[in-house]
Amino acid sequence: MFTELIKIIEGGISGDKQKVYNYAQVLAGNLKKDDEVKLSDRIYDILDKKKGRLTSLDEFATTPVDRDSRMAMVDISYPEENEQHLIMNHYLLDEVEALIKEYSKRDMLLKRGVYSNSSILFYGPPGCGKTSLARLISNRTGLPLVTVRLDSLVSSLLGSTAKNIRKVFDYAKNRECILFLDEFDVVAKMRDDKHELGELKRVVNSLIQNIDSLGPDVIMIAATNHHKLLDPAIWRRFTRTIMLDLPKVSEVEVLIEMLLAGVDNNFCKNDKKLSLVCDSMKGLSHSNVNTIITNSIRKSILYSNEKVYHWEVLKEVYLFIHHTISDEGDLIKFMQNHGVTQREISENLNISLRKIREVSKIVSV
Repeated sequence: MFTELIKIIEGGISGDKQKVYNYAQVLAGNLKKDDEVKLSDRIYDILDKKKGRLTSLDEFATTPVDRDSRMAMVDISYPEENEQHLIMNHYLLDEVEALIKEYSKRDMLLKRGVYSNSSILFYGPPGCGKTSLARLISNRTGLPLVTVRLDSLVSSLLGSTAKNIRKVFDYAKNRECILFLDEFDVVAKMRDDKHELGELKRVVNSLIQNIDSLGPDVIMIAATNHHKLLDPAIWRRFTRTIMLDLPKVSEVEVLIEMLLAGVDNNFCKNDKKLSLVCDSMKGLSHSNVNTIITNSIRKSILYSNEKVYHWEVLKEVYLFIHHTISDEGDLIKFMQNHGVTQREISENLNISLRKIREVSKIVSV
C-alpha cells in the first residue's frame, strides 16, 4: 500500500487527477482485502462522488485570455467538501437555498414550461459575505466557480472590453458552472451617466446581450459594493437581488462564539462582558469581526496567554478602528466604556493607574 500512497502523492503534486483516482481505487481494493472495510468504503464513496466531476474539470483547463496583455480573464475554483458555516439572516439564506433548488430542478421546471434562469445579485458594504455566499453556492451545487478577473477584462481600449466580455460569457455558457462577476459596477454602470463615453455605453449593451444569452446550465452571480451605479436594465436580468448588510449585534455574538469555539476565553460565558465586546463592534462587517478575533487568538498564542481575554479583543477593536494608539486617554475611555477595569488596563496595557484615574475623573466630570 505504500506504493499506492506514493503514487497518489505524486499525482496530487503534479496535478494529475486521473493518476490520483486510479491509484486511490487500487488502495481501496487492497484495504478491502486486508479487512479494512470501513476505510475502503470511505475511499470508494469519495471516488464515486468525484468520478462524474473528474472528466468535466478538464473542460476548465483552457481559460480565456486578453489578447493584448495575455492575462487570464477568469480564475477557477472547485467545490470544497468542508463547507464554511455562514452567520447571516436566515431569510437571506432561504433565498440562496431557493436558488440552489431551482437550479437542481431546472429540467422539471422546463418540462412544465417554466424557463429557469438562475441568477442572483448581491449588493451591500464590503466584507459582508458576498464572495463567501458565492463559494457556498458552489459547494452546494458541486459546480466550479468561474470568477471573472475585471483587471484583465477591462481594457484601455473599450472595444476590446466588449470582446473580452463576449469571450468570458462564451467560455461559461458551454459549461455547467457558476459565473461570478465580482465588482460588477465596473462594467455595469448606468448608460445615462453624462460623464461616460459612448463606447462605454456600448460595453454595457454588450454585457446585457451576453447575460440574456446564458443558458439554464449556468448560475450567474454578481456582486457589488456600489449598487446605485448599476444601470436599471441590469437589475431586471436577475431573478433575485439580495442586500447583504452589516451584521446585527445578535449575529456578531454568534460569529464571535463560533470563532472562539474550542478556544479558552474569559467572556463568551459572561453575558455582560460578551454584550460589551459585541457593542464595541457595531458598524463593523463580518470580515472585520473575523479579523479582530483571529488577531486576538494569534496574539494570545504568541504571548503565551492562558486564554483570550476581553480586554485583548477590545484593544484589537480599537486598533482596527483607529489604526494606531496616538491618544492613551481615548484608549482608556474606550476600554472603560466597554467594561475593562482600571487595574486590568494598567496591568495589561502598561499604563499607570495614576493616568487612568486622571482620565476617569475627566470622564466623570
